[in-house]
Amino acid sequence: MNQINRRVGMLCEWFGNRRTRSARFGHRGKIAALSIGLMILAFATVSLGQLPAHDPGVRGGGPGVGGPLAGLPQVYNNYFLAALARFKATDTVSSGLGPRFNMNSCVGCHISPTAGGSAPAVNPQVAVATLAGAQNQIPSFITLNGPVREARFISNPDGSPDGGVHDLFVITGRNDAGQCNIAQPDFVDAVANNNVIYRIPTPLYGAGLVESITDANILANAANPNKAALGISGHANLSGNDGTVTRFGWKAQNKSMLMFAGEAYNVEIGVTNELFGNERDETPGCMMNGTPEDETNMTPESTMLPSGFSSDIVNFASFARLLAPPQPAQQTASTIRGQQDFTTAGCNLCHTPAINTGSTSHITGKTNQAVNAFSDFLVHDMGSGLADNVSQGNATGNQFRTAPLWGVGKRIFFLHDGRTSDLMQAIEQHSSSGSEANGVIANFNALTPQQQQDLLNFLRSL
Repeated sequence: MNQINRRVGMLCEWFGNRRTRSARFGHRGKIAALSIGLMILAFATVSLGQLPAHDPGVRGGGPGVGGPLAGLPQVYNNYFLAALARFKATDTVSSGLGPRFNMNSCVGCHISPTAGGSAPAVNPQVAVATLAGAQNQIPSFITLNGPVREARFISNPDGSPDGGVHDLFVITGRNDAGQCNIAQPDFVDAVANNNVIYRIPTPLYGAGLVESITDANILANAANPNKAALGISGHANLSGNDGTVTRFGWKAQNKSMLMFAGEAYNVEIGVTNELFGNERDETPGCMMNGTPEDETNMTPESTMLPSGFSSDIVNFASFARLLAPPQPAQQTASTIRGQQDFTTAGCNLCHTPAINTGSTSHITGKTNQAVNAFSDFLVHDMGSGLADNVSQGNATGNQFRTAPLWGVGKRIFFLHDGRTSDLMQAIEQHSSSGSEANGVIANFNALTPQQQQDLLNFLRSL
């Protein structure tokens, strides 16, 4: 700091002679003097590492993701492409949309930077709200430049826990909705009463590899003694059906990609299927199709290709299972240092760089593959600052799954509700009363600005 003071003093003395310079060189001399002075001040600050670290922003270049796993047999590559087409398809009322919905296609939510990703820069929910003549009002928490969101109410009117998704839109008024006449939820009062929380789409990249990680490997990593030293005590969420480790969703509430796909198709788009066979709203006049609306295709011509024979949700799950994980950017001196700082701070204790799959995959033919997702797939208490007061499985209202960091270089929105696009803010908001991350964030804050910058550069390289 003394060095900065000396340099600033020299700079002030230099400007003290500006009248002489102005007299000699005129107006251009004043501009040159000011420009050089500011450059000196910036150099004095940067050279001593005093500028605060900042998120370098979404990484440029190609998406680095979007294709199938490498080395797949041709039959799986063909299935991947056919399933991708189903993933991109738009639903109308005749194919199952609604009666209540958040979006009309899978790719509408999972699109950035490619199909299978997360929320895009321009929110498609704004356009779908009035598509085909629909008369929906756009809730205050949905904006054109904000993230795709679903809404959950915390409590019912009688004060009992709710926690379920309340779809943003209804088919009322659409030119394919007949006489259906239902109203949107009362989001105005829900927002005013702090009774609504939000979730944004989770990326699906590398989902097949995540699904292949054994429970034993997840639980062995959970027993890492270094976690307790920093106050970390996360645990696995478990299936209520068979007691095994669940791992998909913000609360790790879903066991498999098929369950994830079936629930999303019914809850987010409103399409009943072979896992969720009933309409969520059974108002007379609003159920246009027989249920389930999505099912195994038994027509003779469908038997020619596996994708055509399979239901939509099987295609969606297969697309995600065959989708390759993101490829990181080429390392630099800064990102190499940043990875070391990531470990020094203790970020790696929850965002585990790699956990291995188990037995030989019937798809890839490989055994014990490293899944570089940077997650332990456990749920952790994230404190009062991030709490959403919604429980799912054995994950409480304060707990969330460790978000995988692979692909974070291309992510636009962060945290479960998309509250920030600034990676630095996302890191700092891990710390609040009761958070298991408080010790790690204290370590992060103790790093020098340059070390923090290297760590941010490392994250944006993933």
